[in-house]
Amino acid sequence: MTAERARRRFVVRGVVQGVGFRPFVYTTAAESALSGRVSNDSSGVVIEVEGAPADLDEFERRLRCAPPPLAVVESVERAEIPVRGGTGFEIAGTTRGGGRTLASPDIALCADCEAELRDPADRRYRHPFVNCTNCGPRFTIIAALPYDRARTSMADFPMCDRCAREYHDPTDRRFHAQPIACSDCGPRLFYAGPGGGAPLAAARELLRAGGILAVKGVGGYHLACDAADAVAVAELRRRKRRGDKPFAVMAPDLAAAREIASVDAAAAALLTGPQRPIVLLPRAGRPLAEAVAPHNPDLGVLLAYTPLHTLLFGLPGDPVGPNVLVMTSGNRSGEPICFDDADARDRLAELADGWLWHDRRILVPCDDSVIRLVDGVESPVRRSRGYAPMPLALPAPIPPTLAVGADLKNVCAVADGRYAWLSQHVGDMDDLATLRAFGATERHLEELTGVSPTQLVADTHPGYRSTEWARRHAGNRPVRTVQHHHAHIAAVMGENGLGVTDTVLGIAFDGTGFGPDGAIWGGEILAAGYKGYRRLAHLAYVPLAGGDVSVHRPYRMALAHLWAAGIDWAPDIAAVAACPEAERAVLAHQFTSGLGCVPTSSVGRLFDAVASLAGVCHIVDYEAQAAIEFEALSRGADPGDTTYRFALDTGVDPAPIDPAPVIAAVVADAATGIPAATIGARFHAALARSVLETALAFAAPDRIVALSGGVFQNALLLSTTRQLLRDHGFTVLTHRRLPPNDGGLAFGQVLAAAAG
Repeated sequence: MTAERARRRFVVRGVVQGVGFRPFVYTTAAESALSGRVSNDSSGVVIEVEGAPADLDEFERRLRCAPPPLAVVESVERAEIPVRGGTGFEIAGTTRGGGRTLASPDIALCADCEAELRDPADRRYRHPFVNCTNCGPRFTIIAALPYDRARTSMADFPMCDRCAREYHDPTDRRFHAQPIACSDCGPRLFYAGPGGGAPLAAARELLRAGGILAVKGVGGYHLACDAADAVAVAELRRRKRRGDKPFAVMAPDLAAAREIASVDAAAAALLTGPQRPIVLLPRAGRPLAEAVAPHNPDLGVLLAYTPLHTLLFGLPGDPVGPNVLVMTSGNRSGEPICFDDADARDRLAELADGWLWHDRRILVPCDDSVIRLVDGVESPVRRSRGYAPMPLALPAPIPPTLAVGADLKNVCAVADGRYAWLSQHVGDMDDLATLRAFGATERHLEELTGVSPTQLVADTHPGYRSTEWARRHAGNRPVRTVQHHHAHIAAVMGENGLGVTDTVLGIAFDGTGFGPDGAIWGGEILAAGYKGYRRLAHLAYVPLAGGDVSVHRPYRMALAHLWAAGIDWAPDIAAVAACPEAERAVLAHQFTSGLGCVPTSSVGRLFDAVASLAGVCHIVDYEAQAAIEFEALSRGADPGDTTYRFALDTGVDPAPIDPAPVIAAVVADAATGIPAATIGARFHAALARSVLETALAFAAPDRIVALSGGVFQNALLLSTTRQLLRDHGFTVLTHRRLPPNDGGLAFGQVLAAAAG
């Protein structure tokens, strides 16, 4: 008498291709002597498995609860099908079916592959492209799905016999690892520049000699130099026209990172995780060249995440070279990252002294991701390599949609059904090259996800290039627009899993967003849901004269706030002294007449103003420089007993939050010699208390407050505000998977457009 048998069909959707899922299924089935087959198709992984019902139940449990480490199982569908018999389990090829699967992000070098890279007895010893199913390039080499070698840039490299055997062996770690490679089958490494010999040896010698090296990585080119060489770092800064914007630095391992920065357990987990982002950390230990991050106590640190990076630092026996490298995007400031070899040789010709590159084509450029830890919790600054194009869940199904984001820190998104896919970081859409990069990014995202948008969504700002692009490329499709700060709040709501009917008290603080009244908003208190919002309060308007001119010269915003507060422009005020006399006269006329001015409620511009009044920063070289330096100075400072207070007038709708008392207090403190750090600590505390007071005045009974907007990248403000609100019984929603800046805006646009 034969034992009872059953046969089941499973369809597993999610990130289940290129992550070792089929070998996992094969091994799991074999352990229980189950028969059947597994294959990939366009919907994910399809499994037919037969055996004792109890064994099938355990098989299903492991599918759902214990998949491979890089897999993300979004759903498992099960169906009972007729028993067919059989004694073997096979891994079948890929078929083209209906549905949609998800592409994996690029994954950092795993421990097993690094061990092979370092082992003289291993055939992949010192191979710059070692990888397996648990690591290596994915997103940046994929042309189309399903994810097979023929649909990646690895199609250029026929596998040698030994790699082919590994590739087809279900028990091997490299079974169906599409980027599988060795020294016999490629890719190849090349060097051009001073010196000679083997490419890596020549590149290391260039770095030791103080040169600047262009390095082709996973998602594009980097520019590298010795981070301890003051002359080299200053020269890289000059060539790249970087101003004072900090450089990121790369260390070979965690021990080296701990020599230059303070690394706690949370930071160590991020630094060594599969995404390997840049992590913003306090400086500590061995100093680097001051020009790495001028006027900034933090360093952006990442660890070597490819075998090429590991070899660039050197293995035992190699000549000793730099132990920490500046590793910054291969471009001039404001341009998209170089990823095509010919383009890189042209655009980086005046920036680099030498080139280290390979012949594996990058199909999708992808900058490094940047993460900040606030109270041990991740707060993304830029979501790109290692994270894109992982999807985010939506609270309800939506039609196929393309959201084009904003003009700064642009990220676009496509959505369909219950998921939205955000692109990698595109950049600031202020030149033709970035607009072209945006178009290529948007097309590839549609191809990768299979989403064919039937509607487009853009910001309401009439001058945004992203909005213009949407209208120009819409064809007969409708273009919806979403107010900037509503999109910010919708994004943080969606990220935190709120439902379609939920509402929050939204605090949206940033630098610039177009308001429906024609003003530049940026200090907004909103009663908001996905469907709409009502403006309850806002930072009181002050005049913004000359648009971007005032953004680049914080002293102009300081004079605007002094004027609005009725405070004379005394020449001993730091911001007044920083403004040329002729410019002061022009500003006085503009403020009085309104000529060339637009009202703004921007908290970002308020930070600029107070930083200038405190004497910290009067002219900026990069976005938010004044606020970043002001926060850095304020961190850890004692505010003392003095309390700055904003004035909230709840008798007006919407209620103005008047900064005039704070401005007056800052001027008085600065006049009596109070240190800028103390002024900064008092200002941050006052702004956090203002959020609390506004929440107490306007929050709904459920007391849910959502914080979003680029100002909340400020760790001191975010930490203080969040704690104050929690201490008073509020539930606080913040960003953990998306940046609070405009890099998360497209997700909010998707949600708001779907609900409206």
